[in-house]
Amino acid sequence: MTNNPPYLNRGSVVGITCPSGYVSEDRVRFAAEVLKLWGFEVVIGKTVGSEHHYFSGTDEQRAADLQQMLDNPGINAILMGRGGYGLSRIIDRLDWSKFKLNPKWICGFSDITVLHSHIHNILEIPTLHSPMCGAFTPDTVNAGHIKRLYACLIGESQHYHTMPHPLNRIGKGEGILTGGNLAILSHLVGSKSDIDTTGKILFIEDIGEHLYKMDRMMLTLKRAGKLDNLKGLIVGGLTEMEDTERPFGKTVEEIIYDNVAEYNYPVCFDFPTGHIEDNHTLALGMMHKLTVTDMGAHLDLEKDIMLS
Repeated sequence: MTNNPPYLNRGSVVGITCPSGYVSEDRVRFAAEVLKLWGFEVVIGKTVGSEHHYFSGTDEQRAADLQQMLDNPGINAILMGRGGYGLSRIIDRLDWSKFKLNPKWICGFSDITVLHSHIHNILEIPTLHSPMCGAFTPDTVNAGHIKRLYACLIGESQHYHTMPHPLNRIGKGEGILTGGNLAILSHLVGSKSDIDTTGKILFIEDIGEHLYKMDRMMLTLKRAGKLDNLKGLIVGGLTEMEDTERPFGKTVEEIIYDNVAEYNYPVCFDFPTGHIEDNHTLALGMMHKLTVTDMGAHLDLEKDIMLS
C-alpha cells in the first residue's frame, strides 16, 4: 500500500522553497498572503530571494532547504517558488526516508516535473501539478485555476471539461494520471526518476521549444515504450513554440498527433494546464477517468484511489 498525503485543513502549514531557479521575495510574498487567507500557516525557506547565478542558491543550499521541508513533520504541503532549471542537479542528494513515513503534497510544475516523476517512480506517492508562487497576483487571486489549487489541497473532487479539438481522438480510459513537462520527461528517460506509463493516462505540456525538438522528444518517449500502453493522452499548453528558418512542416499539435497515430487510446488537446495563464491543478499519481467525445473531453478525479 502507498501513503496518500493528508488533505489540508485550516491551520495546516505550507512551506515555500525554491529548489530550481531564482525567485524574488516579492513574487513569493503575495502568494504567502493568499495562503494565509485560505487559513493556512506559511513557512518560507531560506532559498526564497536567495541567488547563486541562475539558481536560488548553490546546489547544497537548495537541497538542504528542500530536505528540511521534506523532513519537517509540521509541514503539510510544499509549494515551489518557481521552476526553471536545477532539480536534476540535486534530486539524487535527497533522502526520502522521513517523507515516505510522513508524506505531504508537493506542488509545482515545469522543472518540478523532476520531483513529481521521481516521487511517483520511487515512492508511489501522489503530487500536485500546480501553479507556483508567481501565479498569485491581485488579478488572479479569485481566478478559477488558483481556486482549484485550494480545492485540490483540501481534497475536493475535481472535474474538468475541454472544448472539442479537431485532432482529439474519441474514446474512454481510466488509470493513474502521470506526466508533466515534456522536455523534463524526455530528459529523465533511463534515469532513476523515469516514470512508468504502462496502463496510465499521460499528461504533457511545454513552452519555448523548436518544433523539431518537440518531435525528437516525442520520439524519445515513443522509442522508450512510454507511448505504447497508455490509457489516454492529455496534451496541455504548448506555448511559444518556435519554427526553424526552413519550416518543419507540421504544427506542434500535428507532431504529437502523428507520434501517437498508430495507437487507439483517447487523446485530448488544449487541456488548460501548463505554461499558460489558466494553469489548472492536476493530481498526479491518482486515478482519473478520461472521456473524449465529439462534444469535448472530460477528466474526472477519483480522489480516494491511490497509486497501485
